[in-house]
Amino acid sequence: MIQGLYEAHLPVSNLEKSIEFYSKLGLELSHRHEDKLAFFWIEKDKSWLGLWETDKVELDYHPSIRHIAFQVSLEGLKNSVSWLNERGLEAREAFGFEPHEPFMMAHNGMAHAKIHFYDPDENSLELICKIPNPKNISKRMYLSEWEKLNEEI
Repeated sequence: MIQGLYEAHLPVSNLEKSIEFYSKLGLELSHRHEDKLAFFWIEKDKSWLGLWETDKVELDYHPSIRHIAFQVSLEGLKNSVSWLNERGLEAREAFGFEPHEPFMMAHNGMAHAKIHFYDPDENSLELICKIPNPKNISKRMYLSEWEKLNEEI
């Protein structure tokens, strides 16, 4: 029945500033509705992100709200820290990992490599890709450590 994510929404305090930010990420503005809502394509004609200008942006962050994870390729993820820096953005610490490179979280025969950063309202954004985990490694580590470990296997 469910085939993917059609849309997600985030609260923002300043729609114009957020439009500029999400444009820097390479997302295409689909349309605006009134003065308080804008939609960006995540995948053109497939999924989008709605940005709502609201005072609800003042809600304290929790992973169940104010979070979006964007799927990227492994090669893209390997260059993500410099890609963010080129846009005037910084990766942030997450799950105890410093933001100098992507990190791995592995479980149940699969693994995910990721890096986290914030938008102007401190909504939590993530660049992530799924990576096979045939040896069922369950340790959390930096991506470079993961690659070295898998070379030895």
